[in-house]
Amino acid sequence: MISSSTFLRKKGILLVLIAAILWGVSGTVAQFLFQHQGFSPEWLVVVRLLISGALLLGIAYKKEKHRVWAIWKVKYDAFSIILFGILGMLGVQYTFFAAIKHGNAATATVLQYLAPVLIMCYAAFRSKRMPTKTEGLAFILAISGTFLLVTQGSFHTLSISGLALFWGLISAVALAFYTLHPLKLLANWGSVIVVGWGMLIGGVFFSFIHPPWAFEGHWSLSAVFSVIFVIAFGTFIAFYCYLESLKYISASETSLLACTEPLTAAFLAIIWLHVTFGLAEWIGTICILSTIALLSVKKEKKAVQTRESIKYMINQ
Repeated sequence: MISSSTFLRKKGILLVLIAAILWGVSGTVAQFLFQHQGFSPEWLVVVRLLISGALLLGIAYKKEKHRVWAIWKVKYDAFSIILFGILGMLGVQYTFFAAIKHGNAATATVLQYLAPVLIMCYAAFRSKRMPTKTEGLAFILAISGTFLLVTQGSFHTLSISGLALFWGLISAVALAFYTLHPLKLLANWGSVIVVGWGMLIGGVFFSFIHPPWAFEGHWSLSAVFSVIFVIAFGTFIAFYCYLESLKYISASETSLLACTEPLTAAFLAIIWLHVTFGLAEWIGTICILSTIALLSVKKEKKAVQTRESIKYMINQ
């Protein structure tokens, strides 16, 4: 007979795998919309953020009632959530989709996974310590993997466009900010409220730059289903599953299992959209994903160092 703890652990693993696979499929579906249906990343981002943000806040209100609005009564938190919505949520969503439009979903997703290495460097800098041997190895793997991914091992040419590389790297920076900035907010208000407001704020802000009614592209039955998938499954359901998984398994385990996302994006892009992914790209992908394993699976001593670094940042 399966124990309760074993069942809950398996439930957590299943939830994070569902989230990662949905995110991976969503990126490839977005590539289909951009490169085959003429959709603009701007339109998809603003609609995705507005709808998903409203849905998440609806769930938060059902569970916590008027606490959803209480965040605006704390001056510092109100400013912080606005900053998170614009630079964090909107930043990571738009840069990621722009990288897909100018490149492909597989490369964009893998480049975004450089974020944990950036976070590692930032944590070491803020705590005024030298990187550990494990962190140094992770950094070398990340640099090597990026080189192989974007050059196919050649020092003379890029295998992707300069814009795809630019937006992919900016996406990693945005994801690092998205991860580090809301630490206090998450501790005070919970992830559903924070991310719900972040999405809605990002969507409203971006509406002034690209209104949701300013549509570009060609509608078809496949385009309709693709947009529904990106918004419902690739954003709302995926995020909800990821949040739920954190109740049952550790954050390090979720980080490792979330590596399913770039692998899903790569396989689907190759099979469905016929994206070329050679040996050098696969080796580069493995190098970058290996950094997640190195930074997630640590001995207790190193785990304590990381927690102390995070505590230091929160208290500043």
